[in-house]
Amino acid sequence: MPAVASSPMTPVLDQLGREVGVEPSDVDILSLLAVLGQVSDPRDRRGVRHRLTVVLVIGVCAVLGGMRSFVAIAQWARDSIETCPQLREHLGIVQAPAESTIRRTLQRVDPRELDLLLGRWAQQRTRPVDGLRVVAVDGKTLRGSGRGDAGTQRHLLAAFDHTHGVVLGQVDVAAKTNEVPMLPVLLADIDIRGSVITADALHAVRSHAIYLHERGAHYVLTVKSNQPALRAQLARLPWGQVSVADRSHEHAHGRRETRTVKTVAVAGPVGADGTGLLFPHAAQAVKVTRTRTQRTRAKTTKRTIETVYAITSLDVRDATGTEIGAIVRGHWGVENRLHYVRDVTWDEDRSQIHTGNGPQVMASLRNLAITLLRLAGETNIAAALRHHASNPNRPLTALLNS
Repeated sequence: MPAVASSPMTPVLDQLGREVGVEPSDVDILSLLAVLGQVSDPRDRRGVRHRLTVVLVIGVCAVLGGMRSFVAIAQWARDSIETCPQLREHLGIVQAPAESTIRRTLQRVDPRELDLLLGRWAQQRTRPVDGLRVVAVDGKTLRGSGRGDAGTQRHLLAAFDHTHGVVLGQVDVAAKTNEVPMLPVLLADIDIRGSVITADALHAVRSHAIYLHERGAHYVLTVKSNQPALRAQLARLPWGQVSVADRSHEHAHGRRETRTVKTVAVAGPVGADGTGLLFPHAAQAVKVTRTRTQRTRAKTTKRTIETVYAITSLDVRDATGTEIGAIVRGHWGVENRLHYVRDVTWDEDRSQIHTGNGPQVMASLRNLAITLLRLAGETNIAAALRHHASNPNRPLTALLNS
């Protein structure tokens, strides 16, 4: 028996079609539902039973309920639509799309367009009122996206807002390349004027410093052995004469860690007299010392000291040592609050979705779920997913209220 076609859209979802005169840059005046309605449908119009918006809304709601695969999304849709008249009414359908429809559709959606629209929507929802927007740039490999070959695994580069804990943009890093040339591509559609961009040592390259300066943004970049001359310069600075600008303590799982931050103004770039720092637009050098004390199984104490250097275009008028210390610590939020959450909560690294655009589209839906929950004030994503899983109306409500 053929699937029952989607019925005409209800007033809520009827707003999701492409609105006359609305461009992607105008998504700040649209709801998230309207933004999803702007995603291009890659399917031939002949034989389409369920509008793309319906499939996307089901996908987002199912992921908000903790679903991890196309099969699980289809099961969530079938069970929820059968038992919840309100959900059927809002979606404007009488029968859930089949798993094959959901799978083939999401595998063909253009992830670049989807990430662009969702990123612009997230930017508008998190506009800084006071202070700087601080954005971490970091990549993650989707380990389950390859077929036993590391060269086929998808690698995604994301821009992550420190303060709100949401994704502002995401791009695919193609095989046979690396993250470095993709940073300008990622940031091209993000308003970074007046913002601070943080990144690990891989991105501590001169071209990035010049690019960010031209875009009106500042940088805080970690410097490691991939920049030996610059790191040597930083290590030779008179740190012994510099007082500690910031100190923080952490204590968890039998481990104590103390971090001290020192900053010193520098001149750059290198001039004719040989003075200055080997990096464009550098204003301050940063030294972070991590002292970690941990109890071992033998009930002895193990103490390690690690020194990390960084460089920033923020001068002493832009940010104090304490503020720079907070920015340096905040960069690792992209690991703890995004990548770790996707791995642990949705088991992303073991996902077997590897066909077409499926891996990136699913990562985009997980990013969106995290964004929706964080903007709603949730701090424990796993607990929030359990809450939404217990009542299928809750994910749709979260979407309608966004």
